[in-house]
Amino acid sequence: MEVITIDSQAYKELVTKINAIAKFVIDHLNDDTSKLDDMWVDSYEVCTFLKISERTLQRLRSKRLISYSIISGKSYYTIAEIKRMLTEKKIRSSDECMNDLIKNHQLHAQQRRTIKTNK
Repeated sequence: MEVITIDSQAYKELVTKINAIAKFVIDHLNDDTSKLDDMWVDSYEVCTFLKISERTLQRLRSKRLISYSIISGKSYYTIAEIKRMLTEKKIRSSDECMNDLIKNHQLHAQQRRTIKTNK
């Protein structure tokens, strides 16, 4: 084992920087709620958890009532856009269903990250 010695002032500066980094990480752990509205969910998740049909989403897209993006042939919607549809009564569903959509999307995303990091 090698012993490394540093100046007391340098040590204090290092500890201060480490504490600042730790505070930054802890402060930003709760930022997930602000990023929640920016999450993208696919049609399958929207239909499954809000208990609406694929045709209903198609109708909203055709009438240009909902913003969406298509990637590799799949339609994606932001959580903010889904919430807007619920508040404007364009989609009939409950807040409980919306919470299920968010919660299950986050779980699925976490599982994908875990699988990716284990490879």
